[in-house]
Amino acid sequence: MTIYRNTPLFGGALSVELPDNFADVSKLRQVPDNQEVYIDKDGFTSIIFEICERVGPSGSSAEIDGRALTTHLEDLVGSDVETTKVWNTTDTQFSRLDEDIPAYTLIATQTPKPDPGKDATSSPDFTAIILTLLRLEKESTDILVTINVPHIKGEYDEEEVDLELGKQGQLIGDAVEFAAKIWDTFRVNDWNLFNEV
Repeated sequence: MTIYRNTPLFGGALSVELPDNFADVSKLRQVPDNQEVYIDKDGFTSIIFEICERVGPSGSSAEIDGRALTTHLEDLVGSDVETTKVWNTTDTQFSRLDEDIPAYTLIATQTPKPDPGKDATSSPDFTAIILTLLRLEKESTDILVTINVPHIKGEYDEEEVDLELGKQGQLIGDAVEFAAKIWDTFRVNDWNLFNEV
């Protein structure tokens, strides 16, 4: 069973419960000021919290917010957009925020293009991406929570994963559980954070 610990983000302005075995990457290397990055000490999964400028027109609707989610995903995967497949998108509710704050989550996979110069064994077969977008219109802010789950040959059971058949496998299943815990425990302790960004 996963043990979670309360984790302050952005100097404590935000907080969330994260799995105990995830380490703060900023203690190892430079991380942009608008990001908090955590990586699994026992695997390859990472969890990234990012504060971005809100994209798209004002207001909230499935169309406006859906386009914003697509824009953020395209920014995330960059030139690999044609090898990225979105499997599903759902409305998301953060338990400790107002119900009227829109949030959405998608599950996608990104398959690396074959690189003849690279050793194929070191790159993942694919990376699952669980991307949650929290829309804070009054603050002109989008908060992205991205869980990246690289699937490296030999590190997962290939027979357990077939997203077309709804089989997520252990790694994606764990990441979905982490995401659900984030939605349940994410809290804004200091709204002034968004004035500074």
